[in-house]
Amino acid sequence: MNEMRAALYDSYGPPDVLYVGNTPAPSPGPGDVLVRVHATSVNGGELAGRAGRVRLVTGRSFPQRTGIDFAGEIAATGGSVTGLREGDRVWGALPRGRFGSTAEYVTVRPRQLSFAPKGSTLVEAASLPATGTTAITALKAKARLAPGERLLVRGASGGVGSVAVQLGKALGAHVTALVGPKNLDFVRELGADEVLSYATTGPSELGTFDVVLDTVGSEHAAYRKLLAPGGRMVSIAFDLDRLLPSLSYLVTSTVYGSRRVRFFSGNPRHDLFAELAGYVESGAIRPVVDTVHPLDGIVAAHRALEAGGVRGKHVVQIV
Repeated sequence: MNEMRAALYDSYGPPDVLYVGNTPAPSPGPGDVLVRVHATSVNGGELAGRAGRVRLVTGRSFPQRTGIDFAGEIAATGGSVTGLREGDRVWGALPRGRFGSTAEYVTVRPRQLSFAPKGSTLVEAASLPATGTTAITALKAKARLAPGERLLVRGASGGVGSVAVQLGKALGAHVTALVGPKNLDFVRELGADEVLSYATTGPSELGTFDVVLDTVGSEHAAYRKLLAPGGRMVSIAFDLDRLLPSLSYLVTSTVYGSRRVRFFSGNPRHDLFAELAGYVESGAIRPVVDTVHPLDGIVAAHRALEAGGVRGKHVVQIV
């Protein structure tokens, strides 16, 4: 195996810069796992990277790759890898700052994956590694959400939001979801106690919350005001159109004030993937797939996510 098919782009720009081409296939080193990718999902960070909005991180070397998470089966392992073998069903994500899982094969360290959840297809499972681990980190590690607390999920129909609604209920919280008007019934079906449209309900009409999870990235100050004493706000997004002001507010709000904002960039490892698999196997979290696109439909997949209104995740099927 000398080459493989992968999603590539030779310049920054709109989804149309993407194409499927041949690139050298990876070989596992002594401590690596070679995964044959069955499916991956499209994440917001990839859109920003492809558009050149974070080129200080992504650089100017081309062609570049896309894709963060994956679900597949082990094709080979390095000589020092134990506990994993060819044919095992696994899921995981590339380490922070690395793209390239929208391809037929990836190599990762064992800490970047776990066994995929039983009872889900690998295509379904591919919708969860990045978003599911982000939701767990946000609500459990950063917000320390407790039973009986009031949780507001902003952007509740998207990838992270749809998982956060389910996880919030599993953790015993009262969950209020803020979504677009077309997704009210969809998010109710995920288990939210209250579902409100952002088109008709402004921040001042929402009441107070112990935890606010923001997946949208704008109006941080307005939603921070909704926190009850001792409340916690976790943001996983910032306003790319107002990058410096948005980042400055997030940085200062993590230090100053009684209601501080937690902001983080996910870099999940084995234990977190395994925990997520447990939630899926127990039925507490179910994969939510908006659309399954073929690899040759990578342009349409990026275009669909950019258009908004997504329900769960757009998944790209490789096998």
